[in-house]
Amino acid sequence: MPSIRERDRNVIWHPYTPMKTWPEAIGIVKGEGAYLIDEEGNRYLDAIASWWVNLHGHAHPHIAQKVQEQMHTLEHCIFAGFTHEPAVRLAERLLDILPGPMDKIFYSDNGSTAVEVAIKMSLQYWNNLGVKKTRLLALQNAYHGDTFGAMAVSGRSIFTAAFTDFLFDVTFLPFPDAGNTEACMVALLAELQSGDVAALIVEPLVQGSAGMCMYAPAALEQLFALCRQHEALIIADEVMTGFGRTGPLFASSLVATPPDMICLSKGLTGGAVPLGVTAATQKIFDAFYDSDRTKMLYHGHSFTANATVCAAALASLDLLLTDTCEADRRRIAAAHTAFALRIKGHKSLADIRQTGTIIALELATDHPSYHYNLRDDIYRFFLSRKIIMRPLGNIIYLLPPYCITNDELAYAYQCIEELLKHLPNMGATSVATTDV
Repeated sequence: MPSIRERDRNVIWHPYTPMKTWPEAIGIVKGEGAYLIDEEGNRYLDAIASWWVNLHGHAHPHIAQKVQEQMHTLEHCIFAGFTHEPAVRLAERLLDILPGPMDKIFYSDNGSTAVEVAIKMSLQYWNNLGVKKTRLLALQNAYHGDTFGAMAVSGRSIFTAAFTDFLFDVTFLPFPDAGNTEACMVALLAELQSGDVAALIVEPLVQGSAGMCMYAPAALEQLFALCRQHEALIIADEVMTGFGRTGPLFASSLVATPPDMICLSKGLTGGAVPLGVTAATQKIFDAFYDSDRTKMLYHGHSFTANATVCAAALASLDLLLTDTCEADRRRIAAAHTAFALRIKGHKSLADIRQTGTIIALELATDHPSYHYNLRDDIYRFFLSRKIIMRPLGNIIYLLPPYCITNDELAYAYQCIEELLKHLPNMGATSVATTDV
């Protein structure tokens, strides 16, 4: 029987992969805690939580049990005109822990669709009120997903290049890190004073795909407060930052001014199955609450609020809200901080930055970009040491499952230090490559 890897090559088109130059995919047969195990028995430390989704470890028995129980009761039903206990209970539990006065939960399928829903809500909100506010604002280099609305509010880049002519116009503000906070606020105020801004969307505290770019809670508060003062809606895209990644359960909880909408996915189900959520305030909901059917939200998915998926999310919340999980997040953050102090000033590093359980290392280069010429060499370097670490150009980062042990973290740090030691001698013949 051919291997999974060999069969894959004939039938699968992989995401974010140059299929001609990188046709081989590692065949995974099992997940166990912080590890993925391939068909040859190799164990890979999943240092990036499989694209930032896995919170509690692979094949977690509690999540698996709850999913199995739900499948034997109700796997799915249409969600227009019908409802079920897992969806209602999940909404209740999310509203209890989300920052600000969130009142309603709208279900979709993933992070991109959660953002699409928020964009449509924000634009139709003003239309339903008869107010001409039609412009959206976002931060430079943002990434909010791969569907067309989500791409439109994402920074123009290699991700969107083929579709630029088809995206609606969005005004992008300077990224509000320490050196640009004032410029960002000046630009935001100028846009808001026009009176036609419908909403601002941001990834709070950390821009993931941009290279784990980080900014302070004080800057986030300024962004939100200015929008609130000038009656522009606020969308917090917590698809990556939610569920404890930045320290607290949600990055938006670190500011006094709450958003009007919050987008969730990734860790929502512990990474077990796909689910998207757009949470909204009562004010947003009320603008659609009308006997005029033209004012309802025309958006839905066949698998909206799938009962099995909601059961997985409820099981993940069971684990997330324990003292053990909170202690694990603090432990990981403390380990990252100690590691950053140890390697600070290394000649191969341009910067080290950390927010909660996320640590990012910017490698020194004359040509920093998503197409950094050593990117694939670095990816292979970690794979050869059985660590899954997907560089974002010249940015390497750790964003692990919360079950990762101190010894596993120490091994990841050790391998990073090995990379830094060998980096000046790497890639003498490397050429620019695309992501895999």
